[in-house]
Amino acid sequence: MTSPLSPRATTDAATMEAATTDAGGHAGAPMPARAGLSPALKGTVRVPGDKSVSHRSLIFGTLAVGETRISGLLEGEDVLNTAKACAALGATVERLGEGEWRVEGVGVGGLTQPDAPLDFGNAGTGSRLMMGVVAGNPITATFDGDASLRRRPMRRILDPLEQMGVEVMDAAEGGRLPLTLKGPRDLVPITYESPVASAQIKSAVLLAGLGAPGETVLIEREASRDHTERMLTHFGAEVTVEPYGTHGRKVTLKGRPELKPRPIAVPADPSSAAFPVAAALIVPGSDIVIEGVMVNPLRTGLFITLKQMGASIDYLNERVEGGEDVADLRVRHTGRLTGVEVPAERAPSMIDEYPILAVIAAYAQGTTRMNGLSELRVKESDRLAAVADGLAAIGVAHRIEGDDLLVEGKGSVSGGGPVATHMDHRIAMSFLVAGLAAANAVEVDDVAFIATSFPSFLPLMKRLGAVIEVDTAGGAR
Repeated sequence: MTSPLSPRATTDAATMEAATTDAGGHAGAPMPARAGLSPALKGTVRVPGDKSVSHRSLIFGTLAVGETRISGLLEGEDVLNTAKACAALGATVERLGEGEWRVEGVGVGGLTQPDAPLDFGNAGTGSRLMMGVVAGNPITATFDGDASLRRRPMRRILDPLEQMGVEVMDAAEGGRLPLTLKGPRDLVPITYESPVASAQIKSAVLLAGLGAPGETVLIEREASRDHTERMLTHFGAEVTVEPYGTHGRKVTLKGRPELKPRPIAVPADPSSAAFPVAAALIVPGSDIVIEGVMVNPLRTGLFITLKQMGASIDYLNERVEGGEDVADLRVRHTGRLTGVEVPAERAPSMIDEYPILAVIAAYAQGTTRMNGLSELRVKESDRLAAVADGLAAIGVAHRIEGDDLLVEGKGSVSGGGPVATHMDHRIAMSFLVAGLAAANAVEVDDVAFIATSFPSFLPLMKRLGAVIEVDTAGGAR
């Protein structure tokens, strides 16, 4: 049975609601939870598809001419909101089954004017990338989201788009959502040096550049995730990537290509895999395997750091799938983790993993210093402050020095709470993991937002043996 997400269909709202429910979505009510001392974690699991690749799969399917088939798509709320936006802009988007989707694209420059504002919920990646997509079309579109997304800065995306000729018709204070963009009839290609290492800025500029004549050039001094470059090549665009400086890259895109539809197999998300990995490293006796995890070198900063701390993480059955490096991860508890210093240049490859690294650092011996975390201040919450508050709530000594976080590991955690999650899925999951080996249960105030990125987190962790209880209107489950 297919579930159409075309604006021509009459079942869009019901389809998206059903897809969200199937994926473990929520109705918006806060759901406190508690994680307690767990037995050794055992088993083989697969985490959901990579969030970054899932967003881009839908977007590139929309920009190709013809049908793109996607397997392994992450069906979390953020990605589903991107799917709705693609449909509202003229693509036909259908859910064929669990993780199986098809997109009938309209081609570069072929988007249609949406009838209503594009609501991205909590999806920072989806909203920012789609701003680049809209920029390459002579249409007007309004972008909006939930309270958390409305607080996140968008000026860093708007600045290069305005240089290309995009008009910001309206925006909330500070260039925040809700905002309205009007794409020009003739987009101007630019050479743009990103002020920070951000795959979202890079992707927005390159996606806009698809609709401009000539070459659009993006320069970054620190290399960020390269999923957009890989997917541009996968769909037939002309892209060259050159080294720039010590750690950076220069990406050049030839505009106005005709993108060809290509099948996409979305690998398992390393950012989601980080949570069962962490749990296995801190719960004594644990030995687990996580299948099909992306090990793209620009996404494995956490695994590199953990190995430096003494973690037992083995890559098994290494292979290439859909243009991405993939491996099965075997993770074993050794009880011999030590604190390390994490260099600032590693941040782009593990920016979403610092909250869970802070938890692991609490169970290590010695100080772990994480340098250059300014980007954590502009995530779903001020993650740097949220992590620090969470560590305090569970009795872990720490301090913030500028944009650096220092965690004083004692090898054990007392636990407690409640931890304020600030509507941030990664804060919620990180501190639930913290409770699995703590002397006292760890409580978090809301796990509802976990559905944005990892809707199967709770059942997957319980399948491995984790002790987690969620308070719902009907009691604990």
